[in-house]
Amino acid sequence: MRTYQIILSACLAIATYTTQAQIVINELDSDTPSTDTMEFIELKSDTPEMSLDGFVLVLFNGSTSGNDSSYFTLDLDGFTTDINGIFLISNNDVSPVGGFILFDSTIQNGADAVAIYQGNASDFPDGTLATTTNLVDALAHDTNDADDTVLLGLLGLTEQINEGENGNQTTESIQLDNDGTYFVATPTPGVLNDGSGQFINGIGFTTSNDQYTEGDSFDIVFSTVEEVTEELTFEFSLSNGSFNTSDYTGATTITIPNGSNTATTTIQLVDDSDDEGDEVLQITFGELPDTFSRLNDNNQIRVIDNDFTVAAWGTPLNPTFDQVESTQPEGYYDTLDGLAGDELVQAIQDIIANPDVVRAQTYADVIDIINEADQSPLNSNQVWLVYTEQQRAKLDFQTSGGSNVGLWNREHTYPRSRGGFDDIDIDEIADGIDVFITTEADSLRHANSDAHGLRAADGPENSNRGNSDYGEYSGPENTQGSWQGDVARGIFFLTIRYNGLEVVSGNPPNSTVGELGDLDILLDWYRNDPPDDYELNRNNVVYTWQFNRNPFIDLPDLAEFIWGENAGEVYNLPLSTETFTTSNIRMYPNPAKEILTLETPNLSGEASIYTLVGQKVLTTSIHHTTRIPLTLSTGIYLVQVTTQEGIETLRLVIE
Repeated sequence: MRTYQIILSACLAIATYTTQAQIVINELDSDTPSTDTMEFIELKSDTPEMSLDGFVLVLFNGSTSGNDSSYFTLDLDGFTTDINGIFLISNNDVSPVGGFILFDSTIQNGADAVAIYQGNASDFPDGTLATTTNLVDALAHDTNDADDTVLLGLLGLTEQINEGENGNQTTESIQLDNDGTYFVATPTPGVLNDGSGQFINGIGFTTSNDQYTEGDSFDIVFSTVEEVTEELTFEFSLSNGSFNTSDYTGATTITIPNGSNTATTTIQLVDDSDDEGDEVLQITFGELPDTFSRLNDNNQIRVIDNDFTVAAWGTPLNPTFDQVESTQPEGYYDTLDGLAGDELVQAIQDIIANPDVVRAQTYADVIDIINEADQSPLNSNQVWLVYTEQQRAKLDFQTSGGSNVGLWNREHTYPRSRGGFDDIDIDEIADGIDVFITTEADSLRHANSDAHGLRAADGPENSNRGNSDYGEYSGPENTQGSWQGDVARGIFFLTIRYNGLEVVSGNPPNSTVGELGDLDILLDWYRNDPPDDYELNRNNVVYTWQFNRNPFIDLPDLAEFIWGENAGEVYNLPLSTETFTTSNIRMYPNPAKEILTLETPNLSGEASIYTLVGQKVLTTSIHHTTRIPLTLSTGIYLVQVTTQEGIETLRLVIE
């Protein structure tokens, strides 16, 4: 009987201890300098090394659009506080580094709230209204914002703490005092706010650079704040994504001798012969003793692959016109022949929006499409950026909000706000080329992820363009406009591919959904910047994903019969003997009526038109792209093109 009483008493004591064990929000830094890369939430348990199983951290959005509901949830199962009862949740730039790493700019500035509950993440899906049910602790915070009285009430709070009360909201944090009140002061992540507690030695590492090339070697220097009092041995890893142990040699087990505070290892990057693309290694600590904290961790270093390939064709700045062959199926455009006006437009749409053939991919898939379609001809590990006419590493894709300087992203040439289309949850899943969505002309939402209208663009320049009409926006200063014809053809494609989109003359209000300008300027761009090898290759790549092509690339004169000088006239497909391409010379349309275009890229010279009996009826100089007005009678003529490469004679039909 006494044994049972002893056991029962022990169980009651354990149960009492468990119910009394608490965790509180000890410190919060929601607004940090620059781009919010040093945010953190610090939790504190009333006992050291306490398991956080059964607790969940929830962030609530107090803005008008947030409706005092959850926007981020972290299940704390599996985490434990340290020897001082601290558990840190932080961006990777915070030192010491948190036990859980947040994406930059995760924590909103306020008026918002941080709360700890007993429960699981599944109890708080995004949009869950704040509640006191199972609430353990909560902190309502802001950065010079008005109190959110509704949120305070929902959490049973009476005070909202202003991180900016001292006028230094980006350099100070909200901290819990020993009496249960809050004060604002210089951040102290990873340590008790009053400076007490056991000393935890910090350890970090440095490298000379943040980028190396295959074949390089570099040192990683590990250092502790204070000398170690006994030998410290630990491991670290470099693996990250496709970068693994086959890509380097060198010791990844480190020993800092007793009485020292530093140790160095040398890593040799393997110089193979494969073009694997640029990669990123990540230096990550293995397990450390409880008396050590990581001053930095998960630092990434770029490894440049020196086996990149160079294409046979040029960039838009230095275009070529005879290196890429179209992959359009035989007869792809046959149904356009002999049509005019609305019938021609409908026939184009029937091809490029055919629901039995055409595939829509997700907005996330577009990243993979662009990596291939906009690949720089000069370096297979980079993309070519529209507008800024430069190349950038594929790895520098913008993956989250915040600063986009030095990064590239997906530019909608027909802005989403102007087109009335946006992404949904399924669009954020990259499911690959073989998984697709059935689409048709009325599937306007799919314009959001149509790669014919999306281009790789410099992040800040994408923001600078905004949703302006073309013409209002003509690109950065001191650039050559090599992208302008490409963009025009992309816009023309979209307006026929999707019902509900138009391209119009002038500049309609930016709030007008479904209209984009300026048609007249886009037509000029389309004429003055004809499709080159880069654009044709892009068309080929997108076709492999979407099973449709941009006809304004394949048939460069087509837009004239819809919006331009031949609008309303019958369109005749050029025959293989009539749209004549030889060497670097291209002539269209053929048959022609009022205008003949001669493309002689990088060539200058003279073009003469003769009757079949040898009478010269027209002579003009030519340079790159030349538009020749025609006032000749209906019939068959010969066009003699003379350049520094020689003389070519082409057959021309004039209607």
